[in-house]
Amino acid sequence: MGMPVEVVVARTDTVRDEIAATGQIEAVQSIDLRPEVEGRIVEMLIHEGQEVDQGTPLFKVDDAQLKAQVAQLAAQRDLAQQALARAKALAQENASSAADLEQAEASARSAQAQFDLQNIRLERTTVRAPFAGVVGQRYVSLGDYVNTDTKLVSLHTVNPQRAAFQVPEKFARQLRPGQAVTFRVAAIPGREFTGEVDFVDPVVQLPGRTIMVKARVPNPARLLQPGMFIEARLVTAVRPQAVVIPEDAVVPAEGSSFVWVATGGKADRRKVSLGVRTPGFVEVLDGVKAGEQVVTGGLELLAPGAPVMPKVVERRPPSAPAPAAADGH
Repeated sequence: MGMPVEVVVARTDTVRDEIAATGQIEAVQSIDLRPEVEGRIVEMLIHEGQEVDQGTPLFKVDDAQLKAQVAQLAAQRDLAQQALARAKALAQENASSAADLEQAEASARSAQAQFDLQNIRLERTTVRAPFAGVVGQRYVSLGDYVNTDTKLVSLHTVNPQRAAFQVPEKFARQLRPGQAVTFRVAAIPGREFTGEVDFVDPVVQLPGRTIMVKARVPNPARLLQPGMFIEARLVTAVRPQAVVIPEDAVVPAEGSSFVWVATGGKADRRKVSLGVRTPGFVEVLDGVKAGEQVVTGGLELLAPGAPVMPKVVERRPPSAPAPAAADGH
């Protein structure tokens, strides 16, 4: 008569090698916008916190003086064009030299170039958003005199955002773009976010000997804000056919790990190598195959070859959802 023991069937499941890391949310692009011409702010076309598209007008710098200069240069350009037309007519009649024609052409080109240059400066009195994003802090007020060093406003992208975190140097060979990242944000409990690695720093940073990794994260609901603290898990490998057993089936002994397997009505002691742990379960890299019965109850009384009466018990896999609490919370 064999000894009754509880057994759980070893099964296959998808396991993931993960690296835990901490970091923060960053904007993909973030700048302090400055004007390209100097003058007085005469219009503010946006407010702090507003979402803007690329090219949206944000500020208007006084352009009265530049408009007058552009008008003056337009008149000079027209005069130079007229002089060039006369020089061409005279050249056709052989009434002027080639040098006179070349001089007239050069003067017309110079007048056009001066007009174009000042016209560009006139257009730049309207300060526009260089990319789509959210307007941050405004640094100037209506009537302020600004130059090309004056900060006007901050502008940040919002969707997607970037999750940036530090990974210890020992994992360097396991990092590559395209890997999946899941993370939680201290400021948003109960939510898990996912992203994809798009940058692995080729330089190890001192003094901590860490590697900066950044992942692009969709942010359609605008929940993720730059500066938020995150706890991330980077998936470095996925094994869809891994053998998984309950953690309490593993017996540590002599610096190794062992499990008891009920096979043919007898107890068989196997040495195993362990892989990834999930709550209540552990991956077995060798020593046990899927479908074999590993003993979880009555371990301490077993001996190699001892007759056993296995009673199969169910264990909920780590990927299954937890049963809902009775109180509805």
